[in-house]
Amino acid sequence: MKINLILADDHPALIAGVKYELSRIHTLCVAATAHDSTELVDVLSRVSCDILITDFSMPGGDYGDGMAMLSFLRRRHPELKIIVFMTIDNFAIAAQMRRIGIQSVLNKAKDVGYLITAIHAVHAGAHYYSPTLQETPVSSDSNDAFNNRIPTLSTRELEVIRLLLSGLTVSKIATQLSRTKQTVSAQKRSAMRKLGIELDSELFRFAFEIGLPKEGMLPVNSVMLAPEIGY
Repeated sequence: MKINLILADDHPALIAGVKYELSRIHTLCVAATAHDSTELVDVLSRVSCDILITDFSMPGGDYGDGMAMLSFLRRRHPELKIIVFMTIDNFAIAAQMRRIGIQSVLNKAKDVGYLITAIHAVHAGAHYYSPTLQETPVSSDSNDAFNNRIPTLSTRELEVIRLLLSGLTVSKIATQLSRTKQTVSAQKRSAMRKLGIELDSELFRFAFEIGLPKEGMLPVNSVMLAPEIGY
């Protein structure tokens, strides 16, 4: 009995590579593919599927991407088993996905070799999370601890992060909030540590992928062209 899969990713080359690797396993069958959330929702309405393997960031579709798309899919297809590929190892994002019922999270750049194991584990009713995540739940007994590790930022940390995402430097934030630059830098470091983020570019990526409000934020692509925040 084969496990029917749907692959969704906005990079055709990745779909082709994963599809080729999976075709070598006699227990697996790629029933359909999709390149954005519009195609994915349409395919899921027409094609029988045991497991969906989907990219996390697929901009351009009618149903969004990231957490917004996954939450929509959980509501529309509550019995569907889902494996998510993403490009960063972030425990906070994985924790949010775990909370809404995503069975597996893998890093598409590092964990392709674990995909077949993840498919069979998820099909059997287990959870399988990337070995490269900062922390990984290893049994159902750790579910509560896993969910409780979602970072809780202080009011001041949230304020600093919001202003960073709006494009302000640490110096300008310090002036605006009437704090010292050292204080703002410490609050920034504390918030990023709680989020499991080391680089400023990862902070923008994190905000984009979990669907934080984009009003007042710099476009994600502009981060690479901007001066390094906080220096």
